[in-house]
Amino acid sequence: QVRLAESGGQWVQAGQSLKLACVLTGGTFSDYHMAWFRRAPGKEREFVAAINWRGDTTTDADSVAGRFTISRVNAENTAYLQMNALKSEDTGVYYCAADIVMAPNARYQGSYFRNAAMYDFWGQGTQVIISS
Repeated sequence: QVRLAESGGQWVQAGQSLKLACVLTGGTFSDYHMAWFRRAPGKEREFVAAINWRGDTTTDADSVAGRFTISRVNAENTAYLQMNALKSEDTGVYYCAADIVMAPNARYQGSYFRNAAMYDFWGQGTQVIISS
């Protein structure tokens, strides 16, 4: 069974940077599109960023554009989320998600990756707390 494990979450000061990692086991990493979602306290889960299976297409939420960067290293079975210029509103539990690739050569619209229902596997989450 495919499993995802996030790491890197911690308590940091606003304005600082943090890098999260997500390792996939039990499957072939390049068979999956990868994404990050988050759930802020008292709010619903929201999309953060996604990257397709070969890493040549990315999309991210307007709230993190220019500050967060998703990447992947297929040889390491790992997806990353580099978070810069962190704000208090970035506080929350960050979840890694994997969507099995059904059409490797398809040109998906960005909205596809923003839909949580498209993802087949989810990690347990890693807590990120930004203090002001």
